[in-house]
Amino acid sequence: MLSPSEFRELISGRQTGLAATALRGLLRIAEFPYRWAMQLRNYRYNHRRVAIHRVKVPVLSVGNLTLGGTGKTPLVQWIANRQSHQGIRVAIVSRGYGASADGINDEALELQLALPGVPHQQNRDRVAAAQAAIELHQAESIVLDDGFQHRRLARDLDIVLLDATEPFGFEHVFPRGTLREPLAGLARADVVVLSRADMLDAEARCQVRERVARLAPEALWCEVVHGPAELINTCGEKQPLSLLTGKQVAAFSAIGNPAGFRHTLATLDCQPVKWREFADHHRYTAADVESLTDWATETDLAICTRKDLVKFHETALGQVPLWAVSVELQFLSGQQQLEAKIDQLLECLR
Repeated sequence: MLSPSEFRELISGRQTGLAATALRGLLRIAEFPYRWAMQLRNYRYNHRRVAIHRVKVPVLSVGNLTLGGTGKTPLVQWIANRQSHQGIRVAIVSRGYGASADGINDEALELQLALPGVPHQQNRDRVAAAQAAIELHQAESIVLDDGFQHRRLARDLDIVLLDATEPFGFEHVFPRGTLREPLAGLARADVVVLSRADMLDAEARCQVRERVARLAPEALWCEVVHGPAELINTCGEKQPLSLLTGKQVAAFSAIGNPAGFRHTLATLDCQPVKWREFADHHRYTAADVESLTDWATETDLAICTRKDLVKFHETALGQVPLWAVSVELQFLSGQQQLEAKIDQLLECLR
Protein backbone atom coordinates (compact mmCIF):
# COMPACT_ATOMS: atom_id res chain seq x y z
CA MET A 1 0.00 0.00 0.00
CA LEU A 2 1.34 3.43 -0.95
CA SER A 3 2.06 6.03 1.71
CA PRO A 4 0.51 9.51 1.21
CA SER A 5 3.81 10.83 -0.16
CA GLU A 6 4.29 7.85 -2.47
CA PHE A 7 0.75 8.25 -3.80
CA ARG A 8 1.43 11.89 -4.61
CA GLU A 9 4.74 11.03 -6.28
CA LEU A 10 2.81 8.65 -8.52
CA ILE A 11 -0.15 10.82 -9.49
CA SER A 12 1.94 13.96 -9.91
CA GLY A 13 4.02 12.24 -12.61
CA ARG A 14 7.23 12.66 -10.65
CA GLN A 15 7.51 8.87 -10.41
CA THR A 16 8.57 7.71 -13.84
CA GLY A 17 8.91 4.35 -15.57
CA LEU A 18 6.70 1.90 -17.39
CA ALA A 19 5.00 0.54 -14.26
CA ALA A 20 4.18 4.01 -12.96
CA THR A 21 2.80 5.08 -16.33
CA ALA A 22 0.63 1.97 -16.55
CA LEU A 23 -0.69 2.48 -13.03
CA ARG A 24 -1.59 6.09 -13.78
CA GLY A 25 -3.51 4.82 -16.81
CA LEU A 26 -5.52 2.44 -14.63
CA LEU A 27 -6.22 5.20 -12.13
CA ARG A 28 -7.38 7.42 -14.99
CA ILE A 29 -9.96 4.81 -15.95
CA ALA A 30 -11.09 4.50 -12.33
CA GLU A 31 -11.45 8.29 -12.14
CA PHE A 32 -14.39 8.41 -14.56
CA PRO A 33 -17.09 6.76 -12.41
CA TYR A 34 -16.11 8.86 -9.37
CA ARG A 35 -16.15 12.07 -11.42
CA TRP A 36 -19.51 11.14 -12.95
CA ALA A 37 -20.99 10.37 -9.53
CA MET A 38 -19.86 13.72 -8.10
CA GLN A 39 -21.18 15.62 -11.13
CA LEU A 40 -24.55 13.87 -10.84
CA ARG A 41 -24.68 14.58 -7.11
CA ASN A 42 -23.91 18.28 -7.61
CA TYR A 43 -26.46 18.51 -10.42
CA ARG A 44 -29.17 17.15 -8.14
CA TYR A 45 -28.37 19.66 -5.41
CA ASN A 46 -27.96 22.55 -7.85
CA HIS A 47 -31.42 21.88 -9.29
CA ARG A 48 -33.04 21.13 -5.92
CA ARG A 49 -33.73 17.51 -6.78
CA VAL A 50 -32.44 16.71 -3.28
CA ALA A 51 -33.63 18.54 -0.18
CA ILE A 52 -31.28 21.03 1.47
CA HIS A 53 -32.04 21.58 5.15
CA ARG A 54 -31.60 24.94 6.83
CA VAL A 55 -31.24 25.36 10.60
CA LYS A 56 -32.22 28.50 12.50
CA VAL A 57 -28.69 29.81 13.13
CA PRO A 58 -25.91 30.88 10.73
CA VAL A 59 -23.74 28.06 9.34
CA LEU A 60 -20.18 28.77 8.22
CA SER A 61 -18.59 25.90 6.31
CA VAL A 62 -14.84 25.30 6.11
CA GLY A 63 -13.88 22.72 3.50
CA ASN A 64 -11.52 21.89 0.71
CA LEU A 65 -11.50 20.78 -2.88
CA THR A 66 -8.85 18.09 -2.47
CA LEU A 67 -8.24 15.05 -0.33
CA GLY A 68 -5.91 15.24 2.63
CA GLY A 69 -4.86 18.02 4.92
CA THR A 70 -5.17 21.60 3.70
CA GLY A 71 -5.08 23.21 7.13
CA LYS A 72 -8.82 23.23 7.85
CA THR A 73 -8.49 22.67 11.59
CA PRO A 74 -6.44 25.83 12.31
CA LEU A 75 -8.97 27.90 10.32
CA VAL A 76 -11.92 26.29 12.13
CA GLN A 77 -10.14 27.08 15.38
CA TRP A 78 -9.53 30.68 14.33
CA ILE A 79 -13.18 31.26 13.35
CA ALA A 80 -14.61 29.58 16.47
CA ASN A 81 -12.16 31.31 18.79
CA ARG A 82 -12.94 34.71 17.29
CA GLN A 83 -16.69 34.24 17.66
CA SER A 84 -16.28 33.05 21.26
CA HIS A 85 -14.34 36.21 22.09
CA GLN A 86 -17.21 38.21 20.58
CA GLY A 87 -19.60 36.58 23.04
CA ILE A 88 -21.27 34.36 20.43
CA ARG A 89 -22.15 30.82 21.49
CA VAL A 90 -20.51 28.87 18.68
CA ALA A 91 -20.46 25.11 18.11
CA ILE A 92 -18.48 22.96 15.70
CA VAL A 93 -20.17 20.26 13.62
CA SER A 94 -18.36 17.52 11.70
CA ARG A 95 -18.85 14.03 10.33
CA GLY A 96 -16.32 12.42 12.65
CA TYR A 97 -14.47 10.40 10.01
CA GLY A 98 -12.15 7.82 11.55
CA ALA A 99 -13.72 8.17 14.99
CA SER A 100 -12.65 5.76 17.72
CA ALA A 101 -14.95 3.53 19.74
CA ASP A 102 -15.87 6.48 21.99
CA GLY A 103 -17.16 8.34 18.94
CA ILE A 104 -14.45 11.02 18.81
CA ASN A 105 -11.94 11.39 16.00
CA ASP A 106 -8.52 13.03 15.99
CA GLU A 107 -9.67 16.42 14.70
CA ALA A 108 -12.26 16.62 17.50
CA LEU A 109 -9.62 15.76 20.10
CA GLU A 110 -7.30 18.38 18.64
CA LEU A 111 -10.03 21.03 18.73
CA GLN A 112 -10.93 20.07 22.32
CA LEU A 113 -7.32 20.70 23.26
CA ALA A 114 -7.32 24.10 21.54
CA LEU A 115 -10.93 25.17 22.29
CA PRO A 116 -11.99 23.50 25.55
CA GLY A 117 -15.09 25.68 25.89
CA VAL A 118 -16.51 25.13 22.40
CA PRO A 119 -18.90 22.16 21.97
CA HIS A 120 -18.28 19.81 19.08
CA GLN A 121 -21.04 17.62 17.66
CA GLN A 122 -19.96 14.71 15.43
CA ASN A 123 -22.47 12.77 13.37
CA ARG A 124 -22.62 11.36 9.84
CA ASP A 125 -25.96 13.21 9.67
CA ARG A 126 -24.69 16.77 9.92
CA VAL A 127 -28.21 18.20 9.87
CA ALA A 128 -28.98 16.24 13.04
CA ALA A 129 -25.64 17.30 14.53
CA ALA A 130 -26.40 20.97 13.85
CA GLN A 131 -29.84 20.67 15.40
CA ALA A 132 -28.33 18.94 18.44
CA ALA A 133 -25.79 21.76 18.81
CA ILE A 134 -28.65 24.26 18.88
CA GLU A 135 -30.85 22.29 21.27
CA LEU A 136 -28.17 20.97 23.65
CA HIS A 137 -25.72 23.88 23.66
CA GLN A 138 -27.92 26.82 22.62
CA ALA A 139 -25.53 27.47 19.74
CA GLU A 140 -25.98 30.84 18.04
CA SER A 141 -23.57 30.01 15.23
CA ILE A 142 -22.24 26.78 13.73
CA VAL A 143 -18.90 26.12 12.08
CA LEU A 144 -19.23 23.13 9.75
CA ASP A 145 -15.85 21.40 9.60
CA ASP A 146 -15.01 19.73 6.26
CA GLY A 147 -18.36 20.67 4.83
CA PHE A 148 -17.84 21.81 1.23
CA GLN A 149 -19.00 18.51 -0.31
CA HIS A 150 -21.70 17.98 2.32
CA ARG A 151 -24.51 19.93 0.70
CA ARG A 152 -27.48 18.55 2.62
CA LEU A 153 -26.98 21.14 5.37
CA ALA A 154 -27.51 24.66 4.07
CA ARG A 155 -24.69 27.05 4.79
CA ASP A 156 -24.50 30.83 4.77
CA LEU A 157 -20.80 31.07 3.98
CA ASP A 158 -18.68 28.53 2.09
CA ILE A 159 -14.95 28.84 2.78
CA VAL A 160 -12.69 26.60 0.70
CA LEU A 161 -9.00 26.03 1.35
CA LEU A 162 -6.50 25.25 -1.40
CA ASP A 163 -3.18 23.80 -0.28
CA ALA A 164 -0.23 25.50 -1.95
CA THR A 165 1.50 22.14 -2.45
CA GLU A 166 -1.30 20.91 -4.75
CA PRO A 167 -3.97 23.61 -5.15
CA PHE A 168 -5.75 21.92 -8.04
CA GLY A 169 -5.31 18.27 -7.06
CA PHE A 170 -2.92 17.43 -9.91
CA GLU A 171 -5.77 18.28 -12.30
CA HIS A 172 -7.62 15.01 -11.73
CA VAL A 173 -10.41 13.69 -9.55
CA PHE A 174 -9.54 10.85 -7.16
CA PRO A 175 -8.08 8.25 -7.64
CA ARG A 176 -6.09 9.69 -10.56
CA GLY A 177 -5.60 12.92 -8.62
CA THR A 178 -6.59 14.34 -5.26
CA LEU A 179 -9.65 16.37 -6.29
CA ARG A 180 -12.79 15.46 -4.37
CA GLU A 181 -14.90 16.84 -7.20
CA PRO A 182 -14.29 18.54 -10.56
CA LEU A 183 -12.72 22.00 -10.39
CA ALA A 184 -15.96 23.59 -11.58
CA GLY A 185 -17.33 23.00 -8.08
CA LEU A 186 -15.16 25.84 -6.80
CA ALA A 187 -17.78 28.23 -8.23
CA ARG A 188 -19.87 27.54 -5.11
CA ALA A 189 -17.20 29.07 -2.85
CA ASP A 190 -17.77 32.44 -1.17
CA VAL A 191 -14.19 32.59 0.13
CA VAL A 192 -11.09 30.85 -1.21
CA VAL A 193 -8.08 30.58 1.11
CA LEU A 194 -4.63 29.59 -0.13
CA SER A 195 -3.06 27.75 2.79
CA ARG A 196 0.68 27.33 3.34
CA ALA A 197 1.05 30.23 0.92
CA ASP A 198 4.69 30.70 1.94
CA MET A 199 5.52 27.52 0.01
CA LEU A 200 4.96 29.47 -3.25
CA ASP A 201 6.68 32.60 -4.47
CA ALA A 202 4.67 35.72 -5.31
CA GLU A 203 4.42 34.88 -9.01
CA ALA A 204 3.14 31.34 -8.37
CA ARG A 205 0.57 32.64 -5.86
CA CYS A 206 -0.60 35.15 -8.43
CA GLN A 207 -1.07 32.39 -11.00
CA VAL A 208 -3.19 30.36 -8.56
CA ARG A 209 -5.25 33.44 -7.72
CA GLU A 210 -5.87 34.24 -11.38
CA ARG A 211 -7.09 30.73 -12.06
CA VAL A 212 -9.36 30.82 -9.01
CA ALA A 213 -10.77 34.13 -10.23
CA ARG A 214 -11.84 32.41 -13.43
CA LEU A 215 -13.44 29.51 -11.56
CA ALA A 216 -15.02 31.55 -8.74
CA PRO A 217 -15.09 35.20 -9.87
CA GLU A 218 -17.17 36.41 -6.90
CA ALA A 219 -15.13 34.71 -4.18
CA LEU A 220 -13.04 36.62 -1.65
CA TRP A 221 -9.34 35.70 -1.84
CA CYS A 222 -7.17 35.12 1.25
CA GLU A 223 -3.65 33.79 1.82
CA VAL A 224 -2.52 32.18 5.07
CA VAL A 225 0.48 30.40 6.52
CA HIS A 226 0.66 27.93 9.38
CA GLY A 227 3.45 29.25 11.53
CA PRO A 228 4.96 27.06 14.26
CA ALA A 229 4.20 28.61 17.65
CA GLU A 230 5.40 26.27 20.42
CA LEU A 231 5.86 22.66 21.48
CA ILE A 232 3.28 20.78 23.53
CA ASN A 233 3.16 17.30 25.06
CA THR A 234 0.33 15.01 26.16
CA CYS A 235 0.26 16.56 29.66
CA GLY A 236 -0.35 19.97 28.18
CA GLU A 237 3.13 21.15 29.10
CA LYS A 238 4.57 23.68 26.68
CA GLN A 239 8.08 24.56 25.61
CA PRO A 240 9.47 27.18 23.25
CA LEU A 241 10.60 26.14 19.78
CA SER A 242 14.17 26.84 20.87
CA LEU A 243 14.10 23.43 22.57
CA LEU A 244 14.64 21.99 19.08
CA THR A 245 17.76 24.02 18.35
CA GLY A 246 20.52 21.74 17.10
CA LYS A 247 18.58 18.61 18.04
CA GLN A 248 18.38 15.43 15.98
CA VAL A 249 14.71 14.55 15.77
CA ALA A 250 12.60 11.59 14.67
CA ALA A 251 9.51 13.01 12.96
CA PHE A 252 6.32 11.10 12.18
CA SER A 253 2.76 11.92 11.17
CA ALA A 254 -0.59 10.46 10.15
CA ILE A 255 -2.05 13.33 8.18
CA GLY A 256 -3.49 13.70 4.71
CA ASN A 257 -0.63 15.71 3.21
CA PRO A 258 2.71 15.18 5.01
CA ALA A 259 4.42 17.80 2.81
CA GLY A 260 3.00 20.55 5.01
CA PHE A 261 4.52 19.03 8.15
CA ARG A 262 7.85 18.59 6.39
CA HIS A 263 7.73 22.25 5.41
CA THR A 264 7.04 23.29 9.01
CA LEU A 265 10.02 21.29 10.28
CA ALA A 266 12.21 22.79 7.57
CA THR A 267 11.58 26.23 9.06
CA LEU A 268 12.83 25.13 12.49
CA ASP A 269 16.39 24.87 13.71
CA CYS A 270 16.52 21.09 14.04
CA GLN A 271 17.73 18.07 12.09
CA PRO A 272 14.98 15.59 11.10
CA VAL A 273 17.21 12.52 10.79
CA LYS A 274 14.31 10.05 10.71
CA TRP A 275 10.91 10.32 9.03
CA ARG A 276 7.92 8.01 9.15
CA GLU A 277 4.44 8.29 7.64
CA PHE A 278 1.14 6.63 8.49
CA ALA A 279 -2.17 6.83 6.67
CA ASP A 280 -4.44 9.78 7.47
CA HIS A 281 -6.47 9.24 10.68
CA HIS A 282 -4.28 6.25 11.62
CA ARG A 283 -5.05 4.92 15.10
CA TYR A 284 -1.81 4.26 16.94
CA THR A 285 -1.81 0.85 18.58
CA ALA A 286 0.41 -0.50 21.34
CA ALA A 287 2.42 -2.25 18.62
CA ASP A 288 2.84 1.09 16.82
CA VAL A 289 4.09 2.73 20.00
CA GLU A 290 6.59 -0.08 20.53
CA SER A 291 7.74 0.16 16.92
CA LEU A 292 8.10 3.94 17.12
CA THR A 293 10.02 3.62 20.37
CA ASP A 294 12.59 1.32 18.74
CA TRP A 295 12.69 3.53 15.65
CA ALA A 296 13.28 6.78 17.58
CA THR A 297 16.22 5.38 19.53
CA GLU A 298 19.42 7.43 19.31
CA THR A 299 17.62 10.67 18.52
CA ASP A 300 17.15 13.61 20.88
CA LEU A 301 13.43 14.19 20.42
CA ALA A 302 10.41 12.64 18.73
CA ILE A 303 8.23 15.19 16.91
CA CYS A 304 4.70 14.85 15.52
CA THR A 305 1.70 17.04 14.72
CA ARG A 306 -0.88 18.04 17.29
CA LYS A 307 -3.37 15.86 15.43
CA ASP A 308 -1.10 12.88 16.14
CA LEU A 309 -0.33 13.83 19.73
CA VAL A 310 -3.94 13.66 20.92
CA LYS A 311 -3.92 9.91 20.16
CA PHE A 312 -1.00 9.26 22.54
CA HIS A 313 -0.89 8.94 26.32
CA GLU A 314 2.90 8.88 26.50
CA THR A 315 5.13 11.90 27.04
CA ALA A 316 8.09 9.95 25.67
CA LEU A 317 8.89 7.08 23.33
CA GLY A 318 11.12 5.11 25.64
CA GLN A 319 13.79 7.58 26.70
CA VAL A 320 13.07 10.00 23.84
CA PRO A 321 10.73 12.91 24.76
CA LEU A 322 7.65 13.22 22.54
CA TRP A 323 6.50 16.68 21.51
CA ALA A 324 4.07 18.08 18.97
CA VAL A 325 4.57 21.29 17.02
CA SER A 326 1.62 23.58 17.65
CA VAL A 327 0.91 25.89 14.72
CA GLU A 328 -0.97 29.17 14.49
CA LEU A 329 -2.84 30.57 11.53
CA GLN A 330 -1.33 33.78 10.20
CA PHE A 331 -2.90 35.81 7.38
CA LEU A 332 -0.76 37.21 4.59
CA SER A 333 -3.77 38.86 2.93
CA GLY A 334 -7.55 39.04 3.19
CA GLN A 335 -7.95 38.92 6.97
CA GLN A 336 -9.81 42.20 7.41
CA GLN A 337 -12.10 41.47 4.47
CA LEU A 338 -12.90 37.99 5.80
CA GLU A 339 -13.57 39.31 9.30
CA ALA A 340 -15.87 41.98 7.90
CA LYS A 341 -17.70 39.42 5.75
CA ILE A 342 -18.27 37.09 8.71
CA ASP A 343 -19.35 39.90 11.04
CA GLN A 344 -21.77 41.32 8.49
CA LEU A 345 -23.23 37.89 7.81
CA LEU A 346 -23.76 37.09 11.49
CA GLU A 347 -25.28 40.51 12.16
CA CYS A 348 -27.71 40.19 9.27
CA LEU A 349 -28.76 36.65 10.07
CA ARG A 350 -29.11 37.21 13.79
